[in-house]
Amino acid sequence: MSNKNTIEEINKEIRKCKKCRLYLNRKNPVPGEGSINTSIMIIGEAPGYFEDIQGRPFVGQAGKILDELLSIANLNREKVFITNIVKCRPPENRVPKDDEINSCKDYLEKQIEIINPKIIITLGNVSTQYIFNKYGLEFESMSSIHGKIFDIIEYKIKIIPLYHPAAALYNPKIEKIMKNDWKKISLFLKNIV
Repeated sequence: MSNKNTIEEINKEIRKCKKCRLYLNRKNPVPGEGSINTSIMIIGEAPGYFEDIQGRPFVGQAGKILDELLSIANLNREKVFITNIVKCRPPENRVPKDDEINSCKDYLEKQIEIINPKIIITLGNVSTQYIFNKYGLEFESMSSIHGKIFDIIEYKIKIIPLYHPAAALYNPKIEKIMKNDWKKISLFLKNIV
């Protein structure tokens, strides 16, 4: 079975998933999208309002900001894989609860296994805490780790924690920091990809 078929199987599972309460209010689950033959995976927190309507990740206001940031890093959205920790929108865009993350984590783990990225970019606290925990890193505060590159030698993977694009909607000062982080990523990727 090819990776494409495997990802499509996971997407089917996600679309019919009822493992946690989030399915009760969703319009569309958001499995993720992009290239499955990429070395870069971007992991956010959870779908928002527009993502829930369209069934696609990062299509609302935060998505517009992410597109701009990807452009700064000279990355094409279609050439990376973008997903979230949880695949259904939490009510009122609240932070996903631990049991929701635990119910959904197998899907993300399968996506990581299939794509086998060299670089995981985490967006925001929830995804960063999850990925740091998975790879045995200690999460401090986003303000102290954003934009740093963590090389996990035993897994042959690099993790880059970044502010979630939505943070710029609430705190314009963070937007400049974000843009600088993505410029650093651009320079880093020139030597890698």
